[in-house]
Amino acid sequence: MRQVVRVRVYGRVQGVWYRGWTVDAARARDLSGWVRNRKDGTVEAVFAGAPDKVADMIEACRQGPPLAQVDALERFDAADEGWPVFSQLPTTE
Repeated sequence: MRQVVRVRVYGRVQGVWYRGWTVDAARARDLSGWVRNRKDGTVEAVFAGAPDKVADMIEACRQGPPLAQVDALERFDAADEGWPVFSQLPTTE
């Protein structure tokens, strides 16, 4: 079974290697999807994979890399678009 979840992370999450950390952490869990900065200062990601690994990744995102300060995390169900790997995307609105 494959679960797909989109998250939005608030706090000091840009300029602290959050996206790079997310790529490494998601790939280590065999997840596919993507991560990107948003112009409003948040980070957005989609995680697709085994439900237990997705849940573990979401919990890891609540802390993030050492320099991050996560204030809040929103979680949403998402459509499976069949991403083959986990990658970093350009910043979006």
